[in-house]
Amino acid sequence: MLKDLVYRCRSYRRFYEDARISKQELWELADLARMTASTANSQALKYRLVEQEEECRKVFDTLGWAAALPDWAGPEEGERPSAYIVVLCDQTLGKNKQIDVGIVSQTMMLGAAEKGYGGCMLATVKRPELAEVLGLDLERFTVELVLALGKPKEEVRVVPVGPDGSVKYYRDENQVHYVPKRSLEDILV
Repeated sequence: MLKDLVYRCRSYRRFYEDARISKQELWELADLARMTASTANSQALKYRLVEQEEECRKVFDTLGWAAALPDWAGPEEGERPSAYIVVLCDQTLGKNKQIDVGIVSQTMMLGAAEKGYGGCMLATVKRPELAEVLGLDLERFTVELVLALGKPKEEVRVVPVGPDGSVKYYRDENQVHYVPKRSLEDILV
């Protein structure tokens, strides 16, 4: 059910790197994105699917991880994503598609959760380097977001926002990842 998927669909940053995601599964996630709403039905978003190990290593080197964890440089070798979906905007079809990017990205992340995978949406990207790695034409395409995907290797727990009001995520000494969430009463106006 949708509620179960939403509650299970967390941002994971450590994975079982050897648990590979197939090209077919990535195609299925992109197909979910294809069927979502699009501003003015422009369908300007395109997707670069990455699942080959060597290409995954190169993509990984262009990404920034977990700004709220300054002492953590990102997943170690063996804990890195086993696939990526790079969300692109085809400038010949439309521009400024941030709303579309959010809709398709969350849809694909929910689809990944349904398949037993997890992931993280990354906006801290060395875009020129990523374009070079993937052979993308930056005159035509803008890199909007990178979805890092894999079989989660970490536990993520949702906890209530504390008395200090901080929503900053954190890890404990056992590397359990905690994500503070506001209560339903706090978000209703």
